Order: sequence, then C-alpha cells, then structure tokens
Amino acid sequence: MTTNPLVPSHLAKNQFGNISLSTLNTDIECIEINHQCCHAKVSLYGGQVLSWQPLLANQTHDQQPKEVFWLSKDAIYQQGSAIRGGIPLCWPWFGSFMVNGKNVGNHGFARQRNWQLSESKITAQGVYLTLTFESKQCHSHWPDTFKLTQKLFFGEKFKQTLTIQNNSEQAFEYSAALHSYFCVSSPDNIQIPALANTSFDDKLTATSSNGETNVSSKGPVDRIYQSNKKMRIIDKHWQRAINIECNNTQQWVLWTPGDEIAKTMADIHTNGESEYVCLEAANTQWQTVAAKSETSITQTIYIDGCL
Repeated sequence: MTTNPLVPSHLAKNQFGNISLSTLNTDIECIEINHQCCHAKVSLYGGQVLSWQPLLANQTHDQQPKEVFWLSKDAIYQQGSAIRGGIPLCWPWFGSFMVNGKNVGNHGFARQRNWQLSESKITAQGVYLTLTFESKQCHSHWPDTFKLTQKLFFGEKFKQTLTIQNNSEQAFEYSAALHSYFCVSSPDNIQIPALANTSFDDKLTATSSNGETNVSSKGPVDRIYQSNKKMRIIDKHWQRAINIECNNTQQWVLWTPGDEIAKTMADIHTNGESEYVCLEAANTQWQTVAAKSETSITQTIYIDGCL
C-alpha cells in the first residue's frame, strides 16, 4: 500500500482518538496515533516504536507532552538500514553473531524487515496495536521457521510484549533486546539507582565487575548488568523519572556512545548523543525455545516526577 505522506489514511477513529497510516518515505509506512492520553508513532519497517508522548495528569491538552523516546534527526529511513532511535528490536541475536570467525551482522534482522499491522483498537485508556512478522529460512545463518507477534499499548503508560513462536520441527536459540533510546536532558544529569552495586560486564574494556556504588551514564558506556529489577531513570533537570519494568529478561544493557564515537556515526545528528541514554531490557545469552512452542518478553514504561 502506498500513501501520500501529506494525507494520512485513517485506520480507526472514535471519540477518544484516531490511528492513521502515512509514509516516512516511499519505502516505509508509519502508524500515527493521536489520542486523548498520548501521541505516538510506529514504523512498520522494523516493527519499531519511534515516539510516545504521554499526556500526564499535571498537563493540559494545550501543553505539548514531552517525548519519552529519542529519535535521531539524521535517522536513515531505507530498506536494509536500521532506524536510529525509538525502540529497535534486536532479534534473533543481540550484538554480533560470529560464524567461522566472521561477524554476519549486529543485532539480528527483525529491525530490518517489514512487519504487518494485524489488529488495532482505540479505548478511553489508550490504543492497542498488534504487529506480526513471520518467515522461514529468513537468514542463511539462522534458517528456522518462526512468527513474531508484538503487542503494543500506548496511553498514560506504554507496554510492549514480544512473543517468539517457534514453528520449526526442532528447538532454536535466540538472544534479544528491547533497545530503548530514552530522551534525557543529558546523560550527565541522570541517575539510575537500581544499577548501583550490580555486577556487570563492560564491553568496552572486556572486563567484569561486582558493581559500583555510583553508576555514571556519561559516554562512552557499554555495559551488560546482571539484573532484571525495575529501573528508574531520574532526570532532576527535567524534573521527571522514567520507570521501566521488565518480564522474562535477565539483563539490562546501558549504552551511551559519547561524543567521539558519535562523530563516527552518520545517523546521529550533531550533539544528539547528549540527548539520550539507552537502557535495554535484554536476554544477552542464548535462550532456547522448544519446537512448536513460544515465549515472550515484556517491558512496561511510565513517567512520574522525581522531586
């Protein structure tokens, strides 16, 4: 389906809000949500949440709600490239995938495939979307048959559930991350207390630690924390906290590139690295899904004040 980006095609509408389909360019379609509780955008390419702006209780409809997810102004919207920002889905592997000593691709292929919108619903509380992506022999080094179902809820809270269905005749393994880019006033300004005194693997130094009392998000940082506790990103400059709860994930990944690394990345706009921090609910080690069975990972996000 091809649409005029200036004239969105309405998918659903009622007294609480509307869902429309537009295009980011000639290749990529985007679902736009305007609701009494929030605004949001989702790219069907990658099944990727791009934006969520909840209207909080202390705001009026005349005030512009603050964005929760960061999206680069220089993001690349084309087939075969990952979109920088929002919540890319790292699946069926997290990080590099080495085959015979060669990296065959970072973070899998789910974020670089077209998904289908299979269901949508608008209620007084928010908007529900169901996206699907299924294939067999999708990748020469990961040839299994599968179906991914992503259920999204956008309202005063955000909820994301990724269900992984193994339709093969044998078990397969996956690793994954919900690679959330969170908008912050600056990585220098935030605190994440629940990461304190938590063991981690530092990917930059190839070392491990039993934890630190004071966790810094000032880049470059690339760490895998061995925890699935609730996280709270406290941003005192913006007077808000981002709360993230996960289910069926074993690690949190903390990543900020810092200015020197960011300068080498064409899809991060100038000084963009000072506007976000990535805190990712993840299974960084291989997980087994039995033949003809399924598993799910979930995150729930909400905003409150931090005074």
